[in-house]
Amino acid sequence: QVNTERVEVKSHGLNHVEGGWPKDINPQDMEQTGRFRKKVEKEEKYVNTIIRLGALMGHCVMQNNAIDIYEEYFGEEEMAEVEDEPPSAKTINIIRDPNITKRTATHLSWHPDTCKKLAVAYSSLEFQHNMKDMSFDSFIWDLENPHKPELVLKPSSPLMTLEYNPKDSHILVGGCYNGQIAYWDTRKGELPVEVSTVELGHRDPVYGTIWLQSKTGTECFSASTDGQVLWWDIRKLSEPTETLVLDITRRGLLKEALGAVSLEFEPTMPTKFMVGTERGIIIACNRKAKTPTEKITSTYSGHHGAVYALARNPFFPQIFLTVGDRTARIWSEEIKESSIMLTKYHLSYLTDGCWSTVKPAVFFTTRSDGTLDVWDFLIKQKDPSLSLKICDEPLFSLRLQDNGYIVGCGSKLGTVTLLEISGLCTLQKNEKNLANAMFERETRREKVLEARHREMRLKERAR
Repeated sequence: QVNTERVEVKSHGLNHVEGGWPKDINPQDMEQTGRFRKKVEKEEKYVNTIIRLGALMGHCVMQNNAIDIYEEYFGEEEMAEVEDEPPSAKTINIIRDPNITKRTATHLSWHPDTCKKLAVAYSSLEFQHNMKDMSFDSFIWDLENPHKPELVLKPSSPLMTLEYNPKDSHILVGGCYNGQIAYWDTRKGELPVEVSTVELGHRDPVYGTIWLQSKTGTECFSASTDGQVLWWDIRKLSEPTETLVLDITRRGLLKEALGAVSLEFEPTMPTKFMVGTERGIIIACNRKAKTPTEKITSTYSGHHGAVYALARNPFFPQIFLTVGDRTARIWSEEIKESSIMLTKYHLSYLTDGCWSTVKPAVFFTTRSDGTLDVWDFLIKQKDPSLSLKICDEPLFSLRLQDNGYIVGCGSKLGTVTLLEISGLCTLQKNEKNLANAMFERETRREKVLEARHREMRLKERAR
């Protein structure tokens, strides 16, 4: 045993009075401050000081005009050094489920203002498999203290999904296994502030909840395997504000609806959203359509099983990534028949995926054999640029920080592994243009193939 001295840290503040105004003058009053300035400008001391400092300032201004202080001397050399760095990753933290009976880390959400906090939803995904020691708790973790959660969230049913509010980091919304929607205010403790009713909510587990871009910052929407997308305002969770049935026959029948397992929303396209279904079909929707039948705008088919992940490219929103069965696919909104690019078929199932936030052609996928793959389609498309064996149990969830350096992977036994990625986190010169050219080329190729197939089908009918 070693005794170490305890370091005590204190926070101190300094009250700064704007401009050093006298006490009898209100800095917000334009008339008072204007009169005070005129009075000071007439003082002999002020005039002499300005004359003395004017010569010094004139010299500095002349220097600024003569020398380009923003000139970059070593830009190309630094770029070359970055390009030579091979892709690598190192484990920076491991967070384990403190519950005795281990549960799956079903969803991760990074704190929107700081990179040091992570909200993790925990649930058992085995149907009707409730052990007596099974906890319903989910946690908010402080990465500087990974041995004890900063806050315990106590829902009425295990959480399938959990999301920080990007406008107010104290607020989180969660989707429960029993179909309820709940929201927490971390300032008010561990119990939810409000929970939706069982009768008017989802009938199956909620696999996706996303915050909407609204003036109030209180609106969100959710998707479930019951085949519904519901819109909510957390100020009144007693009933949803809007409902969409995912019936691609456009008859609005709940018995014909496709169960949703993934949900996508891009804030720059506020009326559009996409849903990944259990049957491998991606449904593109428009919330502002006049009639319910018009809200489902198009469908994309390609996966042989459930679409576990769905994400738009942050650089090119018309390009989106899907993960399902044993492959990841890249799609263009223009091509409905097939994906424009795809990874090889793996021996194990793919469970989640997301785009890099800093490089347009880089994306991450997780597999059921505990492997994390990092793909850079500009470099190679047959194999991942970096493949890491994270654990022996299946990886289930994945979330990348906005800075693109740290990725969190949640496993079936509730272990969250945090990795720092190197070599694939710096945007190179002209990389965005190259990625755009690649996506456009593959889109054109698929259009040509689509036209050729259409022509062949017409010839078959003519016979």
